[in-house]
Amino acid sequence: MRIPLILTAIFAAAAPAIAETASEMAGKTPLHDPSIQHAPKDGVVKLYGAGGPHTAFQKVADAWAKTSDVKVEIIAGPEADWSKDAQADADIMWGTSEQSMTAYLLTYTAFSSGSVQPIYIRPAVIAVKAGNPDNITGIEDLLADGRKIVVTEGSGIYNTSGTGVWEDVAGRLGRLDDIARFRKNIVAYGLGSGASYKQFTEQDADGWITWPNWPLTKDDLDLVEIEPDRRIWRDLSVALSPDADPEAQAFLDFLLSDEAQELMATEGWTR
Repeated sequence: MRIPLILTAIFAAAAPAIAETASEMAGKTPLHDPSIQHAPKDGVVKLYGAGGPHTAFQKVADAWAKTSDVKVEIIAGPEADWSKDAQADADIMWGTSEQSMTAYLLTYTAFSSGSVQPIYIRPAVIAVKAGNPDNITGIEDLLADGRKIVVTEGSGIYNTSGTGVWEDVAGRLGRLDDIARFRKNIVAYGLGSGASYKQFTEQDADGWITWPNWPLTKDDLDLVEIEPDRRIWRDLSVALSPDADPEAQAFLDFLLSDEAQELMATEGWTR
């Protein structure tokens, strides 16, 4: 069966936006390494996870440092950059969605599913250019012909909380046509939020389906809430190593304190 020329042209046009981010991960998919000994008890509480919550976590860690001599390190970013280190010395892992945490447990086998604790939650939002020059008010505006949307997707090779979020939002009302119209307007699939942020700028996009912490911490972005009937939520969870430094549990307890909740809320995380 021959692919119509018009479809071939569409695929060719879309490919660079996907390939550009996928190439960054080629050959870097993190895997469990059984030769690494998990020995996190070193006097430093180390938290590992995807970028996003790390800026709010750092605020909490800074507040913790005022009352404790125990050092807390927040290590974030693409999983391939820190996977081997985390297998060796992570006291705490955080997941930016349930599916992300489940995927982590396959690699970081010192952590068990029973140790996972959901601690915060946040809604998907639309990030737009500062000042919202395109006057985006919700998902309905992004369904219009000619809109340019960036989404975050794992694409089967990258563990990210963004996987499937755009489909959940677009299909929330049970209308297949909404998904088709939304998909037609996607100009880039970023492997992780960092790649999506880069693509949002490079593609001069109208909207990016993401989480509140991004537009709340970037001067060139504004936040637009998704309509209530389309809004979805994903959680932030943590898992404690059974071999963690004793102070790790105390820090997790502090993460749930009133003071920590106020700090986390500045970047969109609530309980």
